[in-house]
Amino acid sequence: MKLSDYVVEFISRQGVNHVFELIGGAITHLIDSIHHRSDLECVSVHHEQTGAFAAEAYARINGRLGVAMATSGPGALNMVTGIGSCWFDSVPCLFITGQVNTYEYKFDRPIRQIGFQETDIVSVVKPITKYAELITEPQSIRYHLEKAVWLAQNGRPGPVLLDIPMNIQRAEIEPDKLPGFLGSVEEATRTDIPVLDLESVKSVASLMKKALRPVILIGGGVRTACGAKELQSLVEQTGIPVVSTLMGLDVLPYNNSSFFGMIGSYGNRYSNLTLANCDTLLIIGARLDSRQTGTRPDTFARAAKKIHIDIDSNELNAKVIVEHALNADVKEFLVALNKELDGVIKNDLSSWYEVINGYRTKYPTRLDSKELSGIDPNCFMELLSEQCADGDVICLDVGQNQMWAAQSFRLKKAQRMIISGGLGAMGFSLPAALGAAKALPGQRIVSLSGDGGIQINIQDFEVVVSHRLPVKIFVFNNNCLGMVRQFQDIYFGGRQQSTVLGYGCPDLVKIAAAYGLPVFTISSFDRATDIISEALAIDGPAYIEIKLEQNTEVNPKLVVNRPIEDMSPHIDRKELANAMLIDLVDEGEVPT
Repeated sequence: MKLSDYVVEFISRQGVNHVFELIGGAITHLIDSIHHRSDLECVSVHHEQTGAFAAEAYARINGRLGVAMATSGPGALNMVTGIGSCWFDSVPCLFITGQVNTYEYKFDRPIRQIGFQETDIVSVVKPITKYAELITEPQSIRYHLEKAVWLAQNGRPGPVLLDIPMNIQRAEIEPDKLPGFLGSVEEATRTDIPVLDLESVKSVASLMKKALRPVILIGGGVRTACGAKELQSLVEQTGIPVVSTLMGLDVLPYNNSSFFGMIGSYGNRYSNLTLANCDTLLIIGARLDSRQTGTRPDTFARAAKKIHIDIDSNELNAKVIVEHALNADVKEFLVALNKELDGVIKNDLSSWYEVINGYRTKYPTRLDSKELSGIDPNCFMELLSEQCADGDVICLDVGQNQMWAAQSFRLKKAQRMIISGGLGAMGFSLPAALGAAKALPGQRIVSLSGDGGIQINIQDFEVVVSHRLPVKIFVFNNNCLGMVRQFQDIYFGGRQQSTVLGYGCPDLVKIAAAYGLPVFTISSFDRATDIISEALAIDGPAYIEIKLEQNTEVNPKLVVNRPIEDMSPHIDRKELANAMLIDLVDEGEVPT
């Protein structure tokens, strides 16, 4: 059997039906092996970064694995951003790169290159993968494939890469005689998956029963562990209020009465107040990075007993010191906690709910209408979310558009929100929408981008059009790089170098039309509802541009050296003190 055929057969057995790739000479054997199959489709993109992001979204949707391929040298290097995105957001993806023939490879010789496009991609990606290997012996292919995918999917998930030289790809092998990883002593003795401490679960249950103002903070680890149903059961059983990180937004629908939005530097003010005033905080699958805690982690939920659950022991007590840290698989923990709390009478949290519902009523997320005469993007997100249906997948780019959606897009039952969280890579949304559309054939996908982000992978409008994917591309165009422009306005005296000054944006509507996309423009709320409805109803893709004023901002926003509840625009100090159930951080401790 030809080795490339074996690789492709292995991919198919993982439940993967699509491989995202940009062909090059060093992967022609692999691509040709896919050509002969009816159960695998090559999705040919126009940049390897698109392929990597698409594979990431594909894996997030199918919950198993995404696969992308690239040729040696520039092709492999172009995938690195996507590999990094999978690493930081814990997504199981298999990346396969072609390499020059082993007899052309430099190995340890102190020269830069022998073969054309030869690049040591393994050394480049080792810090951002769970496993990266150059295959030098055909007989080792089964072992490396099995080990790579096992590592990608077990413990804290993440990306893996196999670099396969051309002469290895075309080698003949006998599959029945290949040594494997699965079932080996090595697999049996690995400790990637922590053993759940049931006594610790009982302690957590006891703390939650006693809490007067409990809150559950959910992160992306809940989805990564496939624990959304178990989390929903916990909330239904206990009635405990829930806030989320950016990556945890799609675990509970917005209309769940226990859900109180996103916390963090760009969170909702009412969400941050809810977390800040709790007396017990159960943190499930969240890394507690600075986007979540602000730059004052010492003030984060400072009056609460904190319990942190994460599969990666390195994340525990790394940024925020907690009273109880439990290294565990999130889903396994939730199953055990639900069992421990089964039949327990709910705490009366009515007075706590009265407080936090008051926060939500008093501090809705809106821009100041006195400063903005055009479209309020938060209001637009609410309007758009009303018209999206159960099951739609929402793919966000990075920048202001991401935060407006995170603050105000009201997710419904069974909707997913796919986000580049840890890496925060502009250009993510369109490729992610492509991957999601392939993972869910026929399902409507909504891509949200800014005018900066959409230009990074705009070439793959062609793939969306040629495959007639039901991807609705909404672009919020303020003719600048708004997130950094807002940062410059706050900290750099309004010097808008390279965000406004020197930044150029072509007529994106004409570009979209040139690719064959139906195009729409929204410049006010007057016909917004009708235009959104028409675009969403089209059979196939559509491009919708929302015209924003250049000075449109993301608010509220947590500025440097402020505790999480003290967001900009700052409310009156007395008003904040009256809203808080705990003492304020002394004003002298808060630098201006």
